Amino acid sequence: MKQMHLAAHFPGVNNTTVWADPRSGSQIDFSSFEHLARTAERGRFDFFFLAEGLRLREHKGRIHDLDVVGRPESLTVLNALAGVTERLGLAATVNAVFNEPYELARRLATLDHLSAGRAGWNVVTSSDAFTGENFRRGGYLDRGNPHPAPGSGRPAPTPYTRAAEFVATARELWDSWTPDGTPRPFTHTGEHFDISGEFTVPRSPQGHPVVIQAGDSDEGREFAASAADVVFTRHGTLEAGRAFYADVKARLAAHGRQPDDLKIMPGVTVVLGDTDAEAQENAAAIRRLQVSPQNAILALEQVWGRDLSAYDPDGPLPGMDPAPEPDLAQGRVRIKDPQAVAARWRALSEAKGLSIRQTVIETTARQSFIGSPATVAAELETFVDTGAADGFILVPHLTPVGLDDFVDRVVPLLQERGSFRSEYTGTTLRSHLGLTEPVWKG
Repeated sequence: MKQMHLAAHFPGVNNTTVWADPRSGSQIDFSSFEHLARTAERGRFDFFFLAEGLRLREHKGRIHDLDVVGRPESLTVLNALAGVTERLGLAATVNAVFNEPYELARRLATLDHLSAGRAGWNVVTSSDAFTGENFRRGGYLDRGNPHPAPGSGRPAPTPYTRAAEFVATARELWDSWTPDGTPRPFTHTGEHFDISGEFTVPRSPQGHPVVIQAGDSDEGREFAASAADVVFTRHGTLEAGRAFYADVKARLAAHGRQPDDLKIMPGVTVVLGDTDAEAQENAAAIRRLQVSPQNAILALEQVWGRDLSAYDPDGPLPGMDPAPEPDLAQGRVRIKDPQAVAARWRALSEAKGLSIRQTVIETTARQSFIGSPATVAAELETFVDTGAADGFILVPHLTPVGLDDFVDRVVPLLQERGSFRSEYTGTTLRSHLGLTEPVWKG
């Protein structure tokens, strides 16, 4: 049976977290991070994953109230977690547009040393001028800009071209020390970076920290095939997962890589019950809490790009079309084709007689595995065995106790069935994922 990989995502953005549940704890206190990480390690998970935003998102000029406000910087938290865990991988999202290779490579190498080889880096990009204002950079890297850069005759740089060079440059820095501990000068001259000097951190236990990537565009998939070790994907259904898996794995050969060199791990939620019927009831109750009447209108406004606060969440969808130039939200990824999304929502609402809130609940639900522990274990194995995923990044709806039931009730079944490890067999994140140590290219 194929071996499954599991990771834990610390929640706190969008409408996943059920803030009203009395078990919902602090998103800032170290004890919350420690509890979730210790639970993941008790379950022999591959890694613990922290997302990060660089500006508080806004909606109609106010802070988006479904997001964590005040969460500590991710790598700092992971360095602290390295001291209270022993085997669990520790990964963080860090932006490749608003950081520099030398500084970030040094921070990641430091985490890899302090954790004895458990560091991971989720590479993300941004073309958002709103976020860029924090860095006085604006949105100067447009996504997929086909126009030539002035005077160059070449396409203008994009966030992905910067990210690709960023990762390559970081790897050059990590390789500037020999495996036996001898530092050597580095020089990198490229489109985005022109740096030289000496790296201050010796080669780390993994050689390079594990690189994670989450882009879904064609450019993002190609970047993943060329440079990533793990893909964090949103394709959670079996059919969509198989299509994405086959597409990305097929791209690896062009970059001299084998299928097992890249692990594909969709982000998913799990809702358990003693029976499948009870689990469905639990899932419905969670969705009602996640999509309150207020949140339903907010989600509607994201699509329509208009102030819809006068609408009744229990009433019908708006009759007008989405605004052509929406400007209600700042710092959020815009919906690509709001006209098409609105049309689908209307068709679903009319076909099933759904209100605004009911439509939002049905259309915005993250793919979940819902059922008894035995049912969920079997479904997870089906995804892995049939080529839809190499594993999963679990996104619980509660902090910090949202993984407890899964680790206590599902993991033992996976272990009994032979699809998931009973004990760690290695000490590094690369060993957990079955990845080889990178060849030194100093």
